[in-house]
Amino acid sequence: MSKRIQAKHKLDRRMGQNIWGRPKSPVNRREYGPGQHGQRRKGKMSDFGTQLRAKQKLKGYYANITEKQFRRYYAEAIRLKGDSGENLVGLLERRLDAVVYRAKFVATPFAARQFVNHGHVKVNGRRVNIPSYQVKPDDVITIKPSSAATDVVRDATELTSGVPAWLQADHDSLTAKVLRLPERSEISAPVEEQLIVELYSK
Repeated sequence: MSKRIQAKHKLDRRMGQNIWGRPKSPVNRREYGPGQHGQRRKGKMSDFGTQLRAKQKLKGYYANITEKQFRRYYAEAIRLKGDSGENLVGLLERRLDAVVYRAKFVATPFAARQFVNHGHVKVNGRRVNIPSYQVKPDDVITIKPSSAATDVVRDATELTSGVPAWLQADHDSLTAKVLRLPERSEISAPVEEQLIVELYSK
């Protein structure tokens, strides 16, 4: 399991963007980077730097995926038919922890990973505690009844707006169904994935 041990908002400030859309992100108040030199004028970033930042941003967006995991996703993406960048983002979006977060069963992607790891989630009636598990169309994700009363679920299910069209979520029964694979236009990952393809194809 990978977990972010540093303050999450530091990634926002380093990237200069509110990656997860959090209302308390410091980028909402100051767009410059952290530290005493954060307000210095920065030179033009190189092509490599731009590509590397895109990769770091996408890894962070999905709750700090490790480089080893990320390379496996990229290897799978280039094997699939179609655009490799879109395939990469699609594979990340189909992670079980990402689906739990998209269904609004938890409030953050980090909570979703922990929730899956602790065995609170079932897929098609079977407990799955692997956050990277890839969901498929017609899969049914349910939250264990004993977990439904926890504060993290109760708070998150109040945020019922914003469930993507490729998911069907019932917040009364705490179940979600994968209707189809997500399209790139439905994924809000704040990155140009083609930059990542260019980085790895060098």
